Amino acid sequence: MTHDCALLWFRRDLRLTDNPALQAALESARTVIPVYIHDDDSLDAWSTGAASRWWLHHSLAALAADLAARGSALVILQGDALSQLNALSERTGATAVLWNRLYEPAAIARDRAIKSALRAQGIDVQSFQANLWHEPALIRTATGDPYRVFTPFWRRLSTQLPLPSPIPAPAQIPSPTQRPTGEPLAALGLLPRIGWDQGFYAHWTPGEAGALHRLRTFADTALADYHQGRDYPDRSSVSRLSPHLHFGELSPRQIHAAVLTEQAESPHLATDAEHFLRELGWREFAHHLLFHFPYSPDAPLHARFADFPWRQGDAAEADLHAWQQGRTGIPIVDAGMRELWTTGWMHNRVRMIVASVLTKNLLIPWQAGARWFWDTLVDADLASNTLGWQWVAGCGADAAPYFRIFNPALQSQRFDAEGHYIARWVPELTALPAAQRHAPPTAQAQKRGYPAPIVDLRASRERALAAYAALRQIAVPA
Repeated sequence: MTHDCALLWFRRDLRLTDNPALQAALESARTVIPVYIHDDDSLDAWSTGAASRWWLHHSLAALAADLAARGSALVILQGDALSQLNALSERTGATAVLWNRLYEPAAIARDRAIKSALRAQGIDVQSFQANLWHEPALIRTATGDPYRVFTPFWRRLSTQLPLPSPIPAPAQIPSPTQRPTGEPLAALGLLPRIGWDQGFYAHWTPGEAGALHRLRTFADTALADYHQGRDYPDRSSVSRLSPHLHFGELSPRQIHAAVLTEQAESPHLATDAEHFLRELGWREFAHHLLFHFPYSPDAPLHARFADFPWRQGDAAEADLHAWQQGRTGIPIVDAGMRELWTTGWMHNRVRMIVASVLTKNLLIPWQAGARWFWDTLVDADLASNTLGWQWVAGCGADAAPYFRIFNPALQSQRFDAEGHYIARWVPELTALPAAQRHAPPTAQAQKRGYPAPIVDLRASRERALAAYAALRQIAVPA
């Protein structure tokens, strides 16, 4: 079917390269109207966090510029998505609406309702897979159940790789003679009123061009050290592609193609490439779990963990506040939390350490940590955030054993041996010898304005083990 006009609904696919909905719109319609609708209310309790809103603002600005360079324009609207799509269809005479699929529970429910309502009005509606390698509903065990353990999931997913080549960006996007007007980007109010975001600008370039540049830089300079270097927070050995992936400025298929190309040109990169693609497999696994267990952002995957004796009350709130501020007196934890506040990002190894201290040493519910990450990470992704926190807490799929409690001092000694990462983010300790930065003498640290530890790591470890021992009958299955 050929349409005179189609609406292309952008959501978290803010790119023109490898965009199946855009390609289908160009093939099926004489003119295309790109539209972004800020519909946070439909996302229930998981509306966009503050750091992600910063990224979204700049990513939309970049997308609008990219569209303008191709003879098109982004129509920005806000409010109920169905109402806005209906109104825009009536204004423009559009007879088709196309989008790329999202997989969070609230988004799935919203999109199903919109698809049904629009089709009932005679509008052609199409949706496409664009933000994952494969649909999360289609990968199943031999018995037809969803996977709960990563390794067999990855083994199965790997059999469905490689993927088709990414779709090139179009040179032009035909636009109607009378373009509809929308709202200015500033009307969405995405940027903070108080300038806590100033540190973000030195670390990130949101938008498709920034994403492609970071991918090229990683492939050229850091992929070769990925296997060995990815656990060291003071090195530049990780991709930092997660926010670009979350907002769809880059597709996982593009990343896969770039890594395979680099490996073909430099066969010695095979091990590094394999480990990096495996990490992308964890992202797929996270969405697989969220799709099949939609309650998991708020409740443990293993329901009996709901009875775990988390701490409550004023003392727990004070500890949570100290953790959020990077004032726990545990250097690697405070370094990570300060990096998060300043840059909107944290190294994955450090994410595991700070999560372990919160849930196991401080016995504060994992949901509190997940909420803080959701609001402060520029790459806040509901699926990955949920998987990570439940993994550390021991109540999720393929979770860390209940007795696995990270020792933050030993972790920083191993992965930040010279204390460079700690010195960067906890400048109070810079003058100390490197060996003392991991667990500084309290008196010396306090003289420099650094707090004493808020928890005894050894005693709190024993307390956590005792609490988990009471639930041994529900230990996470292998």
